[in-house]
Amino acid sequence: MTCHVLVGGFFGDEGKGKIISYLAIKDNASICVRAGVGTNAGHTVEYKGKTYKLRQISSGFVQEKAKILIGPGVLVNPDILKKEIEETGVGNRIKIDGQCAIIEAKHIEEDRGSSFLKEKIGSTGSGCGPCNVERVMRRAKLAKDIANLSQYITDVPLEVNTAIDEGKHVLVEGTQGTFLSLYHGTYPFVTSKDTTASQACADVGVGPTKVDEVFVVFKSYTTRVGAGPLTEELSEEEAKKRGWFETATVTGRKRRAAPFNFELAKRAVMLNGATQAALTKLDVIYPECAGARSIEDLSREALSFVRKIEETIKIPVSLIGTGPNTMDIIDLREA
Repeated sequence: MTCHVLVGGFFGDEGKGKIISYLAIKDNASICVRAGVGTNAGHTVEYKGKTYKLRQISSGFVQEKAKILIGPGVLVNPDILKKEIEETGVGNRIKIDGQCAIIEAKHIEEDRGSSFLKEKIGSTGSGCGPCNVERVMRRAKLAKDIANLSQYITDVPLEVNTAIDEGKHVLVEGTQGTFLSLYHGTYPFVTSKDTTASQACADVGVGPTKVDEVFVVFKSYTTRVGAGPLTEELSEEEAKKRGWFETATVTGRKRRAAPFNFELAKRAVMLNGATQAALTKLDVIYPECAGARSIEDLSREALSFVRKIEETIKIPVSLIGTGPNTMDIIDLREA
């Protein structure tokens, strides 16, 4: 029985897509199932010379043997789903749960038309918040009621649990970040539901006793899109000078940047019950480590940074990203 859950440790944008795609290939995943809110979260995968920006399907699609699923807790926009199916070529191995709520045009219009959500909170405008409101009110349409999705409908919790019981490897992909959680984040500058590992499990129908590893992903610096607190925030000029300036996958908006937040990292490990950590973009902080595949290839300063993180969060940093490509990873799990 192996079920691994992966979540973000900061405010999203930590590089979860890269880590999921690597784990799917390296660990020969049988099922890669997406949890999370919905299309308001984008994961980027760079693999075999192509870049994919995914808002619906799991970044683990690069494992060509894996079944790709979307759990019942995830909101689905049929147009975006079909676009990503075409881009990734997973039409013969993707299924969604019939209980997924459907994002409609009216949800997007409400999201983008709300000055509170758009200007104060910094919503992505993808319709997720208004759709979740309708779900809570029991008015949302479900995937099982949409005719042109019928070919993709399955019982995701049953498929996931059957696979785990058969000893197959399942990867659960969370979205956004711990501190965008409706309950544990920087309210009101948060998303419309919880984003921790517990919620990711609920999103796909997996009970906590069936999970044996929880990965929390941290970027080597902290970034945040939209409003809300960001400790030690840098000016845009300083972020560009350091090479930390980025734009968001979904909206293209500027990401605010700050140094690695050790206290938030420690709290994220606690809230998620994390057993392992992944650290991405170490090469941005320490360019001399770009493309490294072995711990011996890290500079003394880079290694010291990693060790300081481990001393703070009290779990191992077992995966270290050293470049944008899926396989630019130092994997210390077998060390």
